[in-house]
Amino acid sequence: MKIICIGLNYGAHIKEMNSAIAEEPVVFMKPDTALIKDNQPFYYPSFSKEVHYEVELVLKINKPGKNIQVQFANKYYDEIGIGIDFTARDLQAKLKQKGLPWEKAKAFDGAAAIGQFINKKQFADINNINFHLTINGTMVQKGNTKNLLTSFDEIIAYVSKFFTLKTGDLIYTGTPKGVGTVKISDRLEAYIENKKMLDFEIK
Repeated sequence: MKIICIGLNYGAHIKEMNSAIAEEPVVFMKPDTALIKDNQPFYYPSFSKEVHYEVELVLKINKPGKNIQVQFANKYYDEIGIGIDFTARDLQAKLKQKGLPWEKAKAFDGAAAIGQFINKKQFADINNINFHLTINGTMVQKGNTKNLLTSFDEIIAYVSKFFTLKTGDLIYTGTPKGVGTVKISDRLEAYIENKKMLDFEIK
């Protein structure tokens, strides 16, 4: 099982990060050791003093595929979930300055919290799904799939050009604006529409 992540996929988030819209989807990966399941806590890593949260909708691949065409991409996932892409932002900045890969800042142990999944048939419109994140009861991020720069189906088609998708693979589809830091004792709760799908603490 692999974790594939899409960066800079919401315009407002690109602006807050002072980045430019990429010509192609930004893709990076995390190992399975990055996953936090079953609302287990996130343990703040000793190598960072600035860990950021990024709430994202997550697709779960349901069958193998390679070079998938966009019009058939919807057949490769049945469920949509929610997760948190954690980033050691201070470490990432140092690596970027040196032109180095930044897996250490994005793919460390515990850097991918994952919540529950919902069958996609429960959504009236895949391109109009609301989701949000609260920290200690205050909403910090809110997004809607209508604002995706690269849609779910386009993501699957693009990624499958480079990586064979396998059953159980997870695709984190990008975060909306509002990213920020977490601190020890914070409680993060993530929702799809108004249903709580993820609830855990920072320790």
